[in-house]
Amino acid sequence: MTDAGMTDNDASEAFSLYAEDYDRWFDSPEGQALFELEVKAVRLLMKDMSPPLLEIGVGSGRFAAALGIRYGVEPAEALLEMAKKRGVNVEKAFGEKLPFQNGIFGGVFILFTLCFVKEPAIVLSEAKRVLRNGGGLIIGFINRESPWGELYMKKKAEDHSAYKHASFFSVEEMLKLISRGEFIHEASSSALTQPPSVSPREQGVRESIMSNSGFICILARKEKP
Repeated sequence: MTDAGMTDNDASEAFSLYAEDYDRWFDSPEGQALFELEVKAVRLLMKDMSPPLLEIGVGSGRFAAALGIRYGVEPAEALLEMAKKRGVNVEKAFGEKLPFQNGIFGGVFILFTLCFVKEPAIVLSEAKRVLRNGGGLIIGFINRESPWGELYMKKKAEDHSAYKHASFFSVEEMLKLISRGEFIHEASSSALTQPPSVSPREQGVRESIMSNSGFICILARKEKP
């Protein structure tokens, strides 16, 4: 599911242009609270992850640094440089063409990135290619069919500099995409279980899919042959 006419370059250029504003937001009170919840949701699914780990669309490296992910790819030059300063080994590349050999990563993370790519199925295919047999894929995304999803859809409609390039997924759509990519859905977690009117600091994380949650994480496993 993509916007007609959208390209990965459109999103990459937007994030490059507003890189400093994007990264600075994480230091705001709201940004800190949301980030903390999202990191907790991802960590719930990382128990059996073995290094090395890769993040596709590593951005400024905030999540990678917090989660101990050493490798990343990022097409936006300004964000890439920020991630390097946070200690991430970053290659300039799009998720549709990863610059890595087959089967070398124990875990691959795609956090928020799938909604900004033109061909999400190809990104998942590439993630599967670079994963070891039995390796884990963690996808984190904004749930379109939630109050938080409605908020971001409104930002998209208002031509927000970044979100105007996004195509948001429902939980059902994401699970179908993962299944078609020949991954096995193993576990899930949810954050932002209450609407945006409730402070993120008053919200929790659940080790399951909560249909009204704004942020959903899915752990899928590359099936062993």
